[in-house]
Amino acid sequence: MLDWSRIDTVLLDMDGTLLDLHYDNHFWMEHLPLRYAQANGIDLVEAQALVTRLTDELKGTLDWYCLHYWSDALKLDVPAIYREIEERIALRPHTDAFLRSLRSMGKRTLLATNAHPDGLGHKLQITGIDQWLDEIISSHDLGHAKESSLFWHALQERQPFDPGRTLFVDDNLQVLGAARDYGIAHLLCIRQPDSRGPLRDIAEFPAIHHFDEIMTP
Repeated sequence: MLDWSRIDTVLLDMDGTLLDLHYDNHFWMEHLPLRYAQANGIDLVEAQALVTRLTDELKGTLDWYCLHYWSDALKLDVPAIYREIEERIALRPHTDAFLRSLRSMGKRTLLATNAHPDGLGHKLQITGIDQWLDEIISSHDLGHAKESSLFWHALQERQPFDPGRTLFVDDNLQVLGAARDYGIAHLLCIRQPDSRGPLRDIAEFPAIHHFDEIMTP
């Protein structure tokens, strides 16, 4: 699927790409609403509906990914609650081997994530994937979510790369669309970002289930 001789830089998403998205989906759909219901004396279903409505309104924006924004909006210590279910943080299959193979091939490997720095740092501490990364870039440091074209221009200024010789892997179709519009030549989508979710049929971009499909022998 990939001609690695045509790729110098690899940009990787974190949640749903390197890490199992189950952790974040469980947090936003189950655990955070539970804590909000407990704090406000309301029914869990009501809390779930409220959190879903609020997050849907901001989906794709930097605030959607900002733990501090949600702390203010919900009057809860969201970063602390985020850590309460840290045992669910897990690598997707073959992630370690894939990152090691990129290092052995001499590919410049950058993490490009929308994750808030508080959650990002905690996940790196638990998983140790930062040992295989040349640079780590959070959209919060650049001031724009990856869904925005402004992110890609800011990333180019911060970490120059040749879009024509760059591979970008993500599970978010809107983000991949923004990367395509910027001119990144090699794009891959993850079919099953949440290990407990569906195996998606992706038509708009080349897609893989696990990284072993694109690793060199």
